[in-house]
Amino acid sequence: MGMLQRLSDINHNSWDQAATPVAVPERLLIVSDAWHPQVNGVVRSIENTNRELARMGIDVSMITPEGFRNVPCPTYPEIRLSIASYRTVAARIMAARPTYVHIATEGPLGLTARRWCLKNGMPFSTSYHTRFPEYVSARLPIPQRWLYAFVRWFHNAGSGCMVATPSLADELRLKGIRNLLPWSRGIDSTLFRPQPLEDNPFGLPRPIFMTVGRVALEKNLPAFLDLDLPGSKVVVGDGPARAELQKLYPQVHFLGAKFGEALAHAYSQADVFVFPSKTDTFGNAILEALASGVPVAAYPVTGPADILAGDDEAGVVHEDLGQACRAALSSSREAARSLALNYSWEAATAQFIGNVRIANHRGRALTDKE
Repeated sequence: MGMLQRLSDINHNSWDQAATPVAVPERLLIVSDAWHPQVNGVVRSIENTNRELARMGIDVSMITPEGFRNVPCPTYPEIRLSIASYRTVAARIMAARPTYVHIATEGPLGLTARRWCLKNGMPFSTSYHTRFPEYVSARLPIPQRWLYAFVRWFHNAGSGCMVATPSLADELRLKGIRNLLPWSRGIDSTLFRPQPLEDNPFGLPRPIFMTVGRVALEKNLPAFLDLDLPGSKVVVGDGPARAELQKLYPQVHFLGAKFGEALAHAYSQADVFVFPSKTDTFGNAILEALASGVPVAAYPVTGPADILAGDDEAGVVHEDLGQACRAALSSSREAARSLALNYSWEAATAQFIGNVRIANHRGRALTDKE
């Protein structure tokens, strides 16, 4: 059964349920520690969701690191952590006069907003975007079980935790996370589209095996860069590991970060999009590649396994990434595009705001019982 079918199944099988109330949100406040100038899937998801919420006529306010002093995150200096007092954040929340609160991240701002909501009896929803227990334990000697204890503490205080895929929901439920709600992702299929194939894109021989995203430890890039593949290997993106990887892999072509039409064109020239990460919670880049008509090769893990579930023509997931890459050369570019067109930010945002209503309904019901 494909991911979209699992997400849309009225019973949701293993997803937690609550009746969807009919009230229309009046004022929604989103709190996120991830925001510009960061470039990642969390920021893009919130940006696209905000745009669609505005089109729906929903009044949205945000609390982000903008306007706060910040310090570099230990072991990950590219990410900045806000320094904000409880009083300052509380004042911003009250100024927004929110009907509903959604906390997108578990950082300093998210923690402070969580505290305010609990103190004031305000129901709130959360979302699980990043496997930070795995990321932190890869850099510091902290057991993942301690970090997941924090994840449980943080999210279970809310009335609904949104996750992007059924497999991630199953995994988090086993770790004790409750009230899980499905929130898929969308794609700008006008920007990311098939384009005429050039004979030697980027001045390189085909086939082009490409990966796009943050060049960082957690993306597992060596699993791709070490492969013996025909043609050329291309990395689009920037990040803390780029300089080191360029030295270690001089035969790989690093194109740096690209945006907008330049990024869309780069995607469209790939023969296979390679997604070596084993720790992403979804993989927005997978949808961008598919929408560009590019088959995907990936490990059978959360994200690619959900997106490609039951669709062998649009890409290949396999424990042997090299085998997946070679097999994906025979996949259908038309099938890749067709699969991506099942996703839209309009549908994903409708799902998001429905979850906000569910969380508020649950929270109010619990408050009324107390």
